[in-house]
Amino acid sequence: MKTVSLKIDDSIFVETEKILSKIKKPRNRYINDAIDHYNRLQKRALLEKKLKKESDLVKADSMAVLKDFEAIDYVD
Repeated sequence: MKTVSLKIDDSIFVETEKILSKIKKPRNRYINDAIDHYNRLQKRALLEKKLKKESDLVKADSMAVLKDFEAIDYVD
């Protein structure tokens, strides 16, 4: 496990301490859980951005293929 020193805004610290006193969770565990949660959100946002970019790259080709299929005269 790594040791990290960080500075927290006073208001965030006070709010965190109030919450911790109610949920009876160690500060270290709470901060680790918070960072883990935030990392998951950021990974999801990065993946969403990547998928959007890749989707935009194939959009024109997909539309062309769709038009080709629509132009086919299907016989029953």
